[in-house]
Amino acid sequence: MSQAAKIKELYGKCNIARVHSESDYFALVRELINLRNEEGSQWQRYIDQTYALIMDEIICNENKPVSTVKFGTSGWRGMIGKDLFVRSVSFVTAAIVELYLGIEKNPELCQYLGVESLDEARERGCVLGFDNRFGGEILAGAVTEVLVNAGFVVHYAGESTTGVLSAAVLELNAAFSVNLTPSHNPLEYAGYKYNAADAGPAASALTERITKKAQEIIAESASPLVVLDHPVVSPVERDDVQPFEALGTWKQLIRKNKNIHGIDYDAILECFAKDEDIVVCIDSVHGASRIHIPSLFEGIETTRLIQLRDSSDVTFNGIAPEPSSENMVGVMEALQASMEPLKIGAIIDPDGDRIRFTDGNVEISMNQFGAMAYHFLHEVKEKKGMVAKTVATSNLANRLADVFGEEIYEPRVGFKEFKPVIGKALVYFEESDGISIIGHTPEKDAYIGLMLALDMVISRRQSLGDYLAEIEEQFGAYYPERDGLPVRVQGQDLKSALAQLEKYDVGASIKVGGNEQQISQVIDIDGRKMIFEDGSWLMIRPSGTEPKVRFYVESRTKSGTAALVEAARSMLDEIGLI
Repeated sequence: MSQAAKIKELYGKCNIARVHSESDYFALVRELINLRNEEGSQWQRYIDQTYALIMDEIICNENKPVSTVKFGTSGWRGMIGKDLFVRSVSFVTAAIVELYLGIEKNPELCQYLGVESLDEARERGCVLGFDNRFGGEILAGAVTEVLVNAGFVVHYAGESTTGVLSAAVLELNAAFSVNLTPSHNPLEYAGYKYNAADAGPAASALTERITKKAQEIIAESASPLVVLDHPVVSPVERDDVQPFEALGTWKQLIRKNKNIHGIDYDAILECFAKDEDIVVCIDSVHGASRIHIPSLFEGIETTRLIQLRDSSDVTFNGIAPEPSSENMVGVMEALQASMEPLKIGAIIDPDGDRIRFTDGNVEISMNQFGAMAYHFLHEVKEKKGMVAKTVATSNLANRLADVFGEEIYEPRVGFKEFKPVIGKALVYFEESDGISIIGHTPEKDAYIGLMLALDMVISRRQSLGDYLAEIEEQFGAYYPERDGLPVRVQGQDLKSALAQLEKYDVGASIKVGGNEQQISQVIDIDGRKMIFEDGSWLMIRPSGTEPKVRFYVESRTKSGTAALVEAARSMLDEIGLI
């Protein structure tokens, strides 16, 4: 079949029509990526043509978003062009501006916003950035237009990461930030994160108001704060924004607070530059971290710093751009080919708020690394204090805190839930590969995780895998796993289905691997976590970012994890969700 015939066939298959709303452009993009991978670069021009159509939809779409605007555990996410486009992003930005316009009538919001007046918010302004997603710059232009017209200073970062933008809010004393990113979601997604003046994910009291107001504005298809009678331009083409070097603010923050957290950024870089025994391999999966890594290492030029997937590719070559075992293969291979005895490998998601590690032999997810970070700061750096982790995260950190005689804070999933212990907990982390530490950002940040890993290896002259094995030998081993499954229902129907799990209460039994396990404790602050008498557990909850149900398990034996996964799947099947 000729190339022209294949394209015609694909247009039909993907419903490509004269009307944007009827066209599934990203289904076409995925088909073209497969052809490019199988047959060569001659298919790239068709990918480019498809993205030109998507850009036209982003700019011209006058419809309502296909999915209702809702801020979940980490902002608003939706389909590029169908949910997030110039008009919808402008309206959501207007909803945020309304928060500040209403301060005088709603002074109770000040404690969440971190400002006392509209004038203060306008003067301190907004930090604005985006990850590598297609259309990020033009959507940033839409945000800028609304904010500038409303009298807000805009500190423009351009393409950047979540942790860096959070640091910028703190260092610039900004009133809030807007980060256009869907984090680790697939290539067809865009997203919108709003953080208030504390630089952490916005409190529910704010996101609930933003959600409600945005829905009202979209329903009315108008806002006095939004003017759409002229083309939106990139912020770099404007003379009324304040560009700044975002990574520089991150460096200022980590240097300023080294006495609080004990991470000496400059000393770590100096040691790495001189130490011929250490190799570092970082896979950016084409995301925003690719532009920061050279500067993060202060221009260190060495073959011992390896970057993978460091080119700009909004398609991510069709993969799910997340820290995962599947995506870690390239890092593992690069490290195994290296001759240095001490190896650090990391994979970072597109907006740089998630990171997963390996030493070339052992993969280390945040379930383990977060506990390692707590052990490192508490025992090696001699910083005393509590640890914070989400309820879906491994209990290894619980065991450490118990032995250390320290408290543990264990909230529902979502980094915003750590707000009560920011500045108190040495480490706060979640199972989905997000981490931060005392004296740093209240937002998850892959770069602080990377510096922690480097410091561990440099300080201990020991691989990450050996360090983990040493901790497990002393405190016991834990074997966590997680997964997510698409579900048939959403909204109230999903809640009703999950409510059926309430029959699994304390004293009830569940068949796990052919054996009956009795539930000794139930935690229901976020979904349902059922803890068994042997210390193993499984948890089921709806995703806050995708149309999925997520389940998490942890066994005290390596062989027991698969049986817990199967038990969780069986429970979801039993209540009709898969």
